[in-house]
Amino acid sequence: MRTAVFPGSFDPITLGHFDIVERAAPLFDKIIIAIGQNSQKKYMFSLEQRMDFIKRTFSDFPNVEVDHFEGLTVDYCKSKNVSFILRGLRNPADFEFEKAIAQTNRELTKDRKIETIFLLTSSGKSFISSSIVREIITFRGDYKLLVPPAVRI
Repeated sequence: MRTAVFPGSFDPITLGHFDIVERAAPLFDKIIIAIGQNSQKKYMFSLEQRMDFIKRTFSDFPNVEVDHFEGLTVDYCKSKNVSFILRGLRNPADFEFEKAIAQTNRELTKDRKIETIFLLTSSGKSFISSSIVREIITFRGDYKLLVPPAVRI
């Protein structure tokens, strides 16, 4: 079974994230959207809210599930017996950052290779980021065109 983990904080999930999962869904038997917890980070939305947003957003995708984890993504992948990490790329800066992480992950998993699969975000979504959405929400701007309906609170 080809299973991919799509890790992130998803604070909140955006249409950019949706774009990646929607396009990757036919490529994998299962995609686990895994919300990573970082004790150093302050989130706008609780873990429960983020999980709910994602579950409702992908309710029509039978091969997409939602989970959460603490620690290294590769350790989570090993615990789930997953060989693929799915990542979206919006721009060249994302590529450089994600490339370094992917190479580190490969080094950490020499015994059992975990491959990172990159998908380019569709051009109409490449400017969207969770941090931009949080900023717009903070200042009471109209963020609704940047997120799936489940996040439009």
